[in-house]
Amino acid sequence: MTTTEQLSAFDLDPTVAAPVVDVSRFGFEGPLDEAAAEYARDARFFEYTKAANPLATGTISAVPATRFGAELYADGPTRCVPLDIAAQLGIESGPATSPGLLASFLRIRAGESYDTAPNATSELYYVLRGRGYSQLGDRAVRWEKGDFLTLPAGTVASHRAESDAALYWVTDEPLLRHLGATATQPRFRPTKFGREAATAELRRIAEQPGANEKNRVSVLLANAEEEQTLTITHVLWAMLGLLPAAQVQRPHRHQSVALDLILDCQPGCYTVLGVRLDERGEIVNPRRVDWEPGGAFITPPGMWHSHVNESGADAHLVPVQDAGLQTYLRALDIRFTDRR
Repeated sequence: MTTTEQLSAFDLDPTVAAPVVDVSRFGFEGPLDEAAAEYARDARFFEYTKAANPLATGTISAVPATRFGAELYADGPTRCVPLDIAAQLGIESGPATSPGLLASFLRIRAGESYDTAPNATSELYYVLRGRGYSQLGDRAVRWEKGDFLTLPAGTVASHRAESDAALYWVTDEPLLRHLGATATQPRFRPTKFGREAATAELRRIAEQPGANEKNRVSVLLANAEEEQTLTITHVLWAMLGLLPAAQVQRPHRHQSVALDLILDCQPGCYTVLGVRLDERGEIVNPRRVDWEPGGAFITPPGMWHSHVNESGADAHLVPVQDAGLQTYLRALDIRFTDRR
């Protein structure tokens, strides 16, 4: 008998009830009835158009474009400053900068340390200033201004500053909280991306013919373990970017959130954001977010955006996204305007 013939013997019409079975002969009719009522207690039903897009209907909140200034960590005691918009996102489980990521500024005074042990699959650190080292069990890795460091799940670290230091720290801890999961299996080894190597590669890219005509002049950071996504971890994506003087980037969008860290810039550097383009490929009614050296801002997923440098000097930035995860899910959907 073929599979089709076998299935035809059953009535799969969902509007027709299953044949009645006398369960009393099994001796647990009462408990079954009680369990059925309990398991059905939280069930809800919605007409498709009422619940197919909770973001559009306002049931779930959009990620807001939010700025965070360098004054948050400029001075004061050793501490962690979460860039927390959990309240705006309706997240009650803990701090979050996006539904899946948490960015923070770490300020560590010279001779002091700050310990970390997040429930996260991925940690990324960028050293804004100073130098020091991170103790990882019986091993240590040194870092200084301009270095990147990534740490995997289960890492307990103590970060000690040898001179006054500030670090930008991004984890996927909110994602783990949402999933109700505990990160236990490292997916990559602790990895350092040194300043000299990263800036040398960026310089090589910038000096190639026609570099300024590209939509980005940047070096993507990747881990040898991420052969499919080509990202810095299996969840995170990061780059060291250059925005040359007098460049206006073509608008683009992607479904990953971008946590943009601005390094050096002069007045006249900014990002414009909007939800749609006009017939010329320009952003309609754009919101302008001015850049601040050492500051950060959130570029929401799915929003058209363009970086602009109207100053007379080059500028540098470090965007961190959840694009490793989005790429793996085949959902990144990065698009560029046709405008040149």
